[in-house]
Amino acid sequence: MFYQFYELQQAALQPARAYADVLKSIYSSPKNPIANTSFARAIAASAELFERTTRRYEKPAFGISSTVVDGKEVAVREEIVWSKPFCRLMHFDRDLPKKRKPDQKILLVAPMSGHFATLLRGTVKDLLPSADIYITDWTDARMVPLNEGGFDLNDYIDYVIEMLGVIGPGAAVIAVCQPSVPVLAAISLMSAHDHPDLPSSMVLMGGPIDTRRNPTAVNKFAEERDLDWFKNHVIMPVPWPNAGYQRSVYPGFLQLSGFMGMNLDRHLFAHQEFFKHLVHGDGEPAEKHREFYDEYLAVMDLTAEFYLQTVDHVFLRKSLAKGEFMHRDELVQPAAVTKVALMTVEGENDDISGVGQTQAAHDLCANLPADKRVHHLQPVVGHYGVFNGSRFRAEVAPRIVEFVNRHRPSKR
Repeated sequence: MFYQFYELQQAALQPARAYADVLKSIYSSPKNPIANTSFARAIAASAELFERTTRRYEKPAFGISSTVVDGKEVAVREEIVWSKPFCRLMHFDRDLPKKRKPDQKILLVAPMSGHFATLLRGTVKDLLPSADIYITDWTDARMVPLNEGGFDLNDYIDYVIEMLGVIGPGAAVIAVCQPSVPVLAAISLMSAHDHPDLPSSMVLMGGPIDTRRNPTAVNKFAEERDLDWFKNHVIMPVPWPNAGYQRSVYPGFLQLSGFMGMNLDRHLFAHQEFFKHLVHGDGEPAEKHREFYDEYLAVMDLTAEFYLQTVDHVFLRKSLAKGEFMHRDELVQPAAVTKVALMTVEGENDDISGVGQTQAAHDLCANLPADKRVHHLQPVVGHYGVFNGSRFRAEVAPRIVEFVNRHRPSKR
């Protein structure tokens, strides 16, 4: 009933949000003679803050229409090149001269952990000048009808393999956070079968490959509970009238509550500062706050089977790290990876995937030559900074581009 109550609460607050929106418009209108007074700005700021903190944020658009390549601005067109019920493969097609040598193709595997793939908008923007980018655009499970079937961790791995097949052999694959485990599993399986579309390199960033290393509060929270606890407390049916009515899911709003709770003081302070900026008429910092939280507060549901298998294999049993992970009826063996170069990236202050958890992939890929391995520990940054922000742009992204290009096949 909890999900139903959440939906009812959203519906009940709609009139109040509409009133707050009208109030904001009145007190911030240039036609209002008192609009520039501190009193009017305070009323408008209060109304906007109420509306923003009570609304449901829908999936944002990537909105990437251009990038700069070789010092020149070029147009970017978003196109869907592959689609299944739970994911679309999006390609950022750059308008480049036909005679120009193609850049390395990169499959950017976005996390399916509550946020939409647009959370990696900054990652895409920073890599786009130097690479041909594809990204996994995962679907909100509450929008997928029951008759489309289920989606579990095995399906996730199959999707990754299929998408690499669409892109073609010799590409690079980058997994951000949660997908590090299924991507490593996918590449291990492809390597064991000498798959014709094997990528040339993979980059695992801030992922929970082995949560026994430097466990975080997130890891400890999971380890202190059994799988039945998660089934009984966080799995709920999608309420009517959503398209996925009656599908069992892990609701995105629960995941968001967990994220917010980990750094509650920081979020409260951010909203307090936002209110002050609005009252003082500081437009730029207020707009940056809107942009960040429009993305951060937009969440999606996960299918129950995918969520529970991830909790079970990654955080409870640690199957991949222990050499016990099964993809359907086949044992996943990272030692089979001998041709795909491996780069791992971690953040010094990551409070979600602790330092060493992603680097563990090097131990699992025991037969990979030393010249095909790189590990980078990025100082100062936390989890988000591993794949986004100024330090990613200046220090991490150039290393990734250099790595994938160095291991790119000479002939494509």
